Parts: sequence; C-alpha cells; structure tokens
Amino acid sequence: MRIVDDLGALSDALTGSMPSRGAVVTIGVYDGVHLGHHAVLRLVRELADARGLAAVCVTFDRHPAEVVRPDSAPRLLTTPEQKLELLDATGYLDLAFVLHFDLARSREPADDFVREVLVGAAHARLVVVGADFHFGKGRGGDVALLQQMGADLGFEVLGVGLEAAPGGTIYSSTRIRELLAEGDVAGAAALLGRPHEARGTVVEGDRRGRELGYPTANVAVPGRACLPADGIYAGTFVGADGTERMAAISLGRRPTFYESADASLLEAYVLDFDGDLYGQSVQVRFTSRLRGEVRFDSVDALVDQMGQDVADARRALS
Repeated sequence: MRIVDDLGALSDALTGSMPSRGAVVTIGVYDGVHLGHHAVLRLVRELADARGLAAVCVTFDRHPAEVVRPDSAPRLLTTPEQKLELLDATGYLDLAFVLHFDLARSREPADDFVREVLVGAAHARLVVVGADFHFGKGRGGDVALLQQMGADLGFEVLGVGLEAAPGGTIYSSTRIRELLAEGDVAGAAALLGRPHEARGTVVEGDRRGRELGYPTANVAVPGRACLPADGIYAGTFVGADGTERMAAISLGRRPTFYESADASLLEAYVLDFDGDLYGQSVQVRFTSRLRGEVRFDSVDALVDQMGQDVADARRALS
C-alpha cells in the first residue's frame, strides 16, 4: 500500500505509477481499523478488482471532531501511524491518502470536496461510504449528495450499513470505546480483531515498583489515546527489539500511595525480563482484566496482591 498526503501526489499515483481507469474510493476516519472496517475494505478490493480500478482509502491526519468540536472529540483507538499500519496489513488497498484536516477544510462546502478530492485527485469511479456518512461544512454532504453529484461527474456511490458481530453487536469505534470504558478489553478485542493497544514512550517514574520488587515500565501515551478503565490487566509488551512479552499491566492513580493524581498512570511489569527500557517506543496490549484498582491499608498487603496479580497474569496468558 502506498501512502500519500498531497493531492498532487494522489492524482499522480493514480495516473502514473499506478495506472488504472480510476479508483474505487472509500472515505472515513477509520479509527481502530476494526472488523467492520475490514468488511468495507474487502468490499472495496473486490469491486476494484472486478472493474480494473485501484482501491483507495481517503482518511484524515486527525479526527475531524478535534477541529470542529474539540471539547467532545472522542479518544483515539489508534495513533495515525498505527492506523496506517493496520490499513496496510489488511492487504486490501493500493493506496491511502491522508488528508490534512484543519479549520479551513472543516469550512469547505461538501460539493467543493467532491470536485477537488474525489474527482480531481482520486479519480473516483465508485465511492463506498457508510450509509450515515456526512462531510463538508456543517455536515452538509451525505450519500444523497454524493449520488446526485456522481450522476453529473461520472462516479457511482454505494452506501453500506454497519456490520454486526456474531451475537448482534455492531462493529463500531464508538462501541469499542464504550467497552474499554467498562474495562471489557476482551469484548473490545472481539470487535477489533486483535487486543487493544496503547503506544507510548517509557519514561522515568518514581521507581516505586522497583522498591517493591516489581520494576515496571512507565509508559507515557498521547493525551488523546483511548485507554481502558483503571485496573489491573494481563497483556503483552512489545519493546524496541520487537519481541512480544507477557506483562501484568496497571492502569490507575495509585490510591495506596497518593490521595489524588492528575491522570491515570500506565505501568507494565514485563514477566521474565530484566533490561533497560527507558526512552523506548513501546506497545502495550490488553488481553484480559484481572481486577479493579484498590487502595490497600499497607505496603505489605499491596506487595502480596502484586505477587498474586503477576501469577494471575501468567495463568491468563498461558
């Protein structure tokens, strides 16, 4: 999958090095690249192959809500880099175009977006979007507008409904965020098709875990990252060497030591590992929730529970 972030490069890719009669284009935030997204992308691939066209995804460098309603914008399931990795890993796309979304773009009339991006640069012959897709200034664009403009500008439109998982749960980024807020990382993984992952950098902490016999990697994550509910989890940890190791993960405010904290701390005790992780860019993957966060009356009681948590994590992961 080729990645471009310039309209000229998008047009050149579709008329030069990637010759075709045009493209099947899907548009969306694609946060999480969950199994519902996979179904749409698979459809795009099948339609592109059947028509001899390129399979293209138009996505954004940030969630549009961060620009138009920052106070209520959702937390992100994936970093921009991770999203592109996941889109590539599906194997369904020829090209991803990352559109810079700013205030000016948010005020662009929907019909201008269609002419500039979909027709002028992406050479769309078929546009595949969710049936409730909206775009452009004031969310003035929808499937009906796309169909109307497509009739004049030479592209077809397919609005697809949301996919449902076995049992009837809808695949959606919103539902995944709800499950994470409940601490249900297993439920979130069932919709994502993989464990939920937080990415960040290992930073210096207060070394409290080392003093207690359980040295942890303190992971600083982006402020807009979507994390599960506070608690103790079993999961895995991937460091700079690329090795995935079992881990007991703590997410919370350390009530045993602090009356209050500004934010939840993400810490991972990597099982059967002794090495320096400071400064590394790492990935923490949540597999199952072991328990909620608890305030202990003594340090000894906390240490006993930490030993139990590690044993429970090892058992859950093995």
